[in-house]
Amino acid sequence: MDTQLLLAILSFAFVTSITPGPNNLMLLASGANFGFKRTIPHMLGISLGMAVLLLCILAGLGTLFTQLPLAQTALKVLGAAYLLWLAAKIALAPVGELKGRETGNAKPMTWWQASLFQFVNPKAWMMALGAVSSFTLTGEHYWWSGMVLIFAFSLVNLPSVSVWAGFGMMIQHWLSNAKRQRYFNWMMGILTALTVLMMLR
Repeated sequence: MDTQLLLAILSFAFVTSITPGPNNLMLLASGANFGFKRTIPHMLGISLGMAVLLLCILAGLGTLFTQLPLAQTALKVLGAAYLLWLAAKIALAPVGELKGRETGNAKPMTWWQASLFQFVNPKAWMMALGAVSSFTLTGEHYWWSGMVLIFAFSLVNLPSVSVWAGFGMMIQHWLSNAKRQRYFNWMMGILTALTVLMMLR
């Protein structure tokens, strides 16, 4: 694998990881509501889940969609339903003291929840399928190039998504009263729900 191809993989991983999507919107909301430190497991889960998803697609899971179109439809429906549920949780999250808050069901996403979410996250599937189809080499170099792909995503993904959690933490001072928190949570919930439109193309 030459340097030019490696740079292309890193660029693709960076652009797709840092642009808006369900993961980053939820990290923004989590950073604002729970702080950066308590959002770290969520960020680690995203990177781990993305690596496992890439590995599964490299092993042939991606071909399931071409052989069984109903599987792709089922994934879209499941992903849409779960995203709408998460959007409702974000929009209706309790408001109050931000730092250290864990009121009722309001808790940061755990690493394993964030990891599993990647398998119903439409953007994660588009990223992984696009990366594997575009950047893996044929023949005996297939798995070697696939491992480089996973390493590149792992290297770039975590610092990219952390920007969103960091920005959420930075706006905590603006969310100093319950009214602003409520408006913010509603806005994040609506934006998360709108990502369902990504599946309807």
